[in-house]
Amino acid sequence: MANEVILRFNEVTFEYGKKKILDEAVFSLRRGMKMTLMGQNGAGKTTIFRLITGELHPEEGGIVLENGMTMAIAKQVIPRDLLDRTVLAFFESAFPGKKVYDIEPRIKKVLDIVNLSAPLDRTLRTFSGGQQARLLLAQALIQDPDLLLLDEPTNNLDKAGIEHLTKFLQESKKTVIVISHDADFLNAFTQGVLYLDVFTKKIEQYVGNYFDVVREISARLERERMKKVRLEKDIQHRKDQANFFAQKGGHMRDVARKMWERIDELEEDIPEERHEDRTIRNFAIPMQGEVSGKIIEIDAVSVVKNHKPAQKKLAHPITLKKGERLRLEGPNGIGKTTLLEALATGKAKGVTIEPGTKIGYYRQDFSTLDFDDTVWHALADAMKEGNEEKLRSHAAGFLLDAETLRSKIGSLSEGQKGLVAFAKLSLEAPGLLILDEPTNHINFRHLPIIAAALDRYEGAMILVSHMEEFVKQIRIDYTLDLGSL
Repeated sequence: MANEVILRFNEVTFEYGKKKILDEAVFSLRRGMKMTLMGQNGAGKTTIFRLITGELHPEEGGIVLENGMTMAIAKQVIPRDLLDRTVLAFFESAFPGKKVYDIEPRIKKVLDIVNLSAPLDRTLRTFSGGQQARLLLAQALIQDPDLLLLDEPTNNLDKAGIEHLTKFLQESKKTVIVISHDADFLNAFTQGVLYLDVFTKKIEQYVGNYFDVVREISARLERERMKKVRLEKDIQHRKDQANFFAQKGGHMRDVARKMWERIDELEEDIPEERHEDRTIRNFAIPMQGEVSGKIIEIDAVSVVKNHKPAQKKLAHPITLKKGERLRLEGPNGIGKTTLLEALATGKAKGVTIEPGTKIGYYRQDFSTLDFDDTVWHALADAMKEGNEEKLRSHAAGFLLDAETLRSKIGSLSEGQKGLVAFAKLSLEAPGLLILDEPTNHINFRHLPIIAAALDRYEGAMILVSHMEEFVKQIRIDYTLDLGSL
C-alpha cells in the first residue's frame, strides 16, 4: 500500500564509544519516498544506516520497520577483507547461508543496470574505484530490497556513471535514503532531507527541493548566530553597567547584584556555536623548497582497454614545471588511479620525475594512511618541526579535535579520513602533488576552502576529479583524456 510508514525512529538514543550520536531522535519514512541523509563529516550518518539495518542497536527508544520489509545497503567502499574475492563470490555474499541457483543471470541483469562489464572470475581488487562503486550498487540491487540505502554512491563515478545512476533512481519505485555531498545529483531525484544535527543529536525532517532545504537550514543557523551576537552585545553592555554601579557603593551595589543575576540568566540563553557553522580553516600546502625547473615529464602512459593494460605514447609529451597543473580525465576503468599510483611510487613507464622530488599523494581509498595509527601519530610523523601546541592547532584547523587525535584512523568516517589526509599533506611540503578524487566523502562546506588551497599551491600538480564545480575553482594548464588514447 502506497504512502504507509515503513520505517520509524521513536526517540532513538545511541552512543558510539563515549560519543553520543543520537539523543531521542524521531523521524518516519513513507513507502516510495526518496530522501537525503545530511550532516557534518563524522556526525553519524553511516551509523544511522547501521541502526536501520540492525547491525547496531539503540540504547534507548525503538526502530520500527514494516513487517516483512527488506533492505539493502550500498556502502561507501568495499571492505578491505573482501577485495580478494571474485565478482561471483561478492554477489553470493549478498545471500548469506542461501544458495541462489539463478545467480549468474541475476548478476548480469544488475550489472547491465549499473552499466558495468565485469567477468565473474575477476577479483574485486583489480577494479577501479568507480567500477567498485558500481559493484557495490549492483550488490544492493540484486537483493531487490524494499528500502535501498546508498552511502556516497557517486564517489569515484565518472559523469556517465552518475547520469546512469540518476536515471535509474528517477525511474525506480523503491524507497531510498541516500548520503551524498553531490548537490546536483541529490536534487535530481530526492524529495527532501533528513538532517542529522550534530549539535542537538536530533534528526530534523524536511520535504522539498534539496537546494531550498539547504538554504532553509543555513538561514536558521544564521538566525541563531545573529541571536547569539545580539545577546552577547546586550550582556556586555549590562556587565559594563553593573561594574559601574558596583563602584558607586551603597544601594547601587544591590542594583549591580541584581543585574549580575540577570546577566547569569541571559548567558544561559546564549546558543552554543553550531558545529554545522564550522568549516575547516583556510590552509596552505607549502611547496618543497629546493624544487625548480622541470619536475615531471610524461612521454607515455598505461591505460586499460578491454580489461587489459596497454602502453600508449603521447603525441605531445607533457612537461610540468613549478606551478603547472595537469588534469587526467577518462571513463571509470580506463586506469586513472593505476596511473596515479604508478606515478606516486616511481613505477610509471614513460614518465621521468626529477630526482629528489618529494611527492604528496592523496589516494581515493586513503591507503596512504596507516589505519592502525592514531591521527596524532600520523600528523606528528609528517610535522618536521614544532611542538604539541602547534600540532593540536594545526589539527583543529581541520576540525580534528582532541578525541579525534587519540582515535585510530581506521575508526574515523571516510570524510574525517579525507580531512586527515589534507592535514598531513599540508605538513609534508611536496614538490609534486598527486590527487585522486580529493572531493570524495568531503562535506560540501569544505570544498571551496580545499579548492582555494590547491589553486594557491606553487608546486606541480596532477589531479583526477569528477566534480566539475570543484575543478573550475583550480587553474588547470593541461588536460589529458586517457579515453582518447
